[in-house]
Formats: sequence, C-alpha cells, structure tokens
Amino acid sequence: MVAPDAGTMSQSSFDVTTESGRETGTTLVVGQTHPGLAGVTAADYLVRHLDATRAGRVSTDALPAIAPFEAGVPRHHSRLYTLDDAPLSVLVGELFVPVGAARSYADALLSWAETEGIDEIAVLHGVPFAHGPDEHAVFHVATEAYRERRLPDDVFHPLANGFLDGVAGELVTRGLDGDAPDVGVYVTPTHPPGPDVDASLRLLTALETVHDFDVDESELEALNEQLREYYGKLAERVASAAEGEEGLGGYDTQDGMYM
Repeated sequence: MVAPDAGTMSQSSFDVTTESGRETGTTLVVGQTHPGLAGVTAADYLVRHLDATRAGRVSTDALPAIAPFEAGVPRHHSRLYTLDDAPLSVLVGELFVPVGAARSYADALLSWAETEGIDEIAVLHGVPFAHGPDEHAVFHVATEAYRERRLPDDVFHPLANGFLDGVAGELVTRGLDGDAPDVGVYVTPTHPPGPDVDASLRLLTALETVHDFDVDESELEALNEQLREYYGKLAERVASAAEGEEGLGGYDTQDGMYM
C-alpha cells in the first residue's frame, strides 16, 4: 500500500515508497554502498539485530537494478526500516549510487524526509583514505546544528580536511543551504574491497553512543575475527611465497583487509 500524499515521491528517476500509517521517527540513518561496504553493513546489521519493521524502499529506473538475495530469497536493494525501540528510520542501500546520480537520489530522500517530519540525518560513511594504524577511528563532518545537538563534547574528532562527494556530499551541501535537515556524517577509513567488518563495527558503535541504545555486536565481532584470521594467514602465505621480492618483504600481515 502506498501512503497518500507522500507514499511515492518522484524526483528525477528515483522514488521513495512507504506504507501508510507507519511512524518513521525523527532521525534518518543512511547506510549506502561504498568501497569497503562499512556503512551498508552497519545499517543492515542494525535492522537485523533490533526489532525493526520494513517501512518502504527506494527504487529507480536510472540505474541497472540488482536483486540481493539470501538463501534463495530476493529482496529490494534499497530498503527503509523503522526501529521499535528508538526514534530512528534506517536506509539500507545495497545499490551503489554513482556520483552523477547522487543529486536526484538526495532529492528523493529529502522530499520524503520533509513529508515524514525527519529533522536530522546521520550518514554512516566508510571511505578508503590514507590513514595510520592509530587512525582506525570514527571522525565526523557535520552541519553546525547537528554538532550542537549530537556532538557537543567532541565525542568524535572532526575530520581534518578534504571533501565529500556523492550522496553524502549532496546531503551535507543541502544542510548548509538550509534545504535539508541537520546532517552529520560519521566517517571511518575502510580497506577495500571489503567487507571491512572492523570499520562497520566502529560506525555501529558510534551510532549507539550518540543515540544511546544497545545492539548485540557479538555476531559481527565474531565475523571480524574470522576475516582477520583468514586474511592474515593468506597474507603470510603470499609473503612467504614471494620472500625476497622487493615490495612484499614489508607487507603488514596484520592488516589483511588490504588483500
């Protein structure tokens, strides 16, 4: 069933479809697909391990469709959920949205958010950028109102410099212009191709800290350890087989997610 007046909101070639009578909360959490898959993995884990209800989806005829599936059961690639125990809506975006399509995608999200009374957006954003071993942390890029509301004590350090593009860049720019709710982007370095589960854990923990709720992270932690062990052993075999070759002798076998 499509909600009257706001169920399907067409902006360019993206549509947001929601069920009528569904409470959406006041915060939209956005987890999109990027190299390393940190944001979408964190968002997906969140709705799988808390009481969540499917509330809608984002669809498009501008990009080739993908049909994710599990145990033979397909699902829509970009799904909206509401949480029963927190005033949050969560977007799990498994379709990669290229930079060229980000504006119309943001248009559709923001039109829906305005109708639903969303007053802030939290973006879970894993990005492969140069970082040291002590910089496996969560940083923020946020509009002034979001910082005052959610980050008053500098819980997370601001990201030093650079730029945001794609969906995150569009949302932040609209927030600066007053055309969007308050926007906060939680940024953590990722190691593609992924999934970088360690980065997903950092983003998930950051969201829990800011919004004061708890989710059992044990399943994700166990997967993280399995991947670390697997890639660590693989890196050791590669280094052993290429022993003496320049460029492989100093390979960091503890950082196997670079494989």
